[in-house]
Amino acid sequence: QVQLVESGAGLVQPGGSLRLSCAASGSISSIVVMGWYRQAPGKQRERVGIITSGGKISYVDSVKGRFTISRDNAKSTVYLQMSKLKPGDKAVYYCCATKLVKDVLVNFWGQGTQVTISS
Repeated sequence: QVQLVESGAGLVQPGGSLRLSCAASGSISSIVVMGWYRQAPGKQRERVGIITSGGKISYVDSVKGRFTISRDNAKSTVYLQMSKLKPGDKAVYYCCATKLVKDVLVNFWGQGTQVTISS
């Protein structure tokens, strides 16, 4: 099992910045991908970006150039630095760890953290 704890929730003005953290614990070996997802009210959950165990990073088009994923392996923590925030970025943000378990990819989710953008 992998436990994920997100932090960094907040209320920011449009154009502002916020950093989310996701600390992983438990059986974190064989995690192949760490990702950030978000879900706005009335919408489906969408992938914001991922970082692979090899360090490859990708983002959804709507956040490219504004959001940055990074990780600190020593702290088993992944970050999502968000800048130039827009009202459309308002959502609950979730951290996800994809782990290889007996040759099957299994997703583990954090509890989610609320990001609100309002003037």
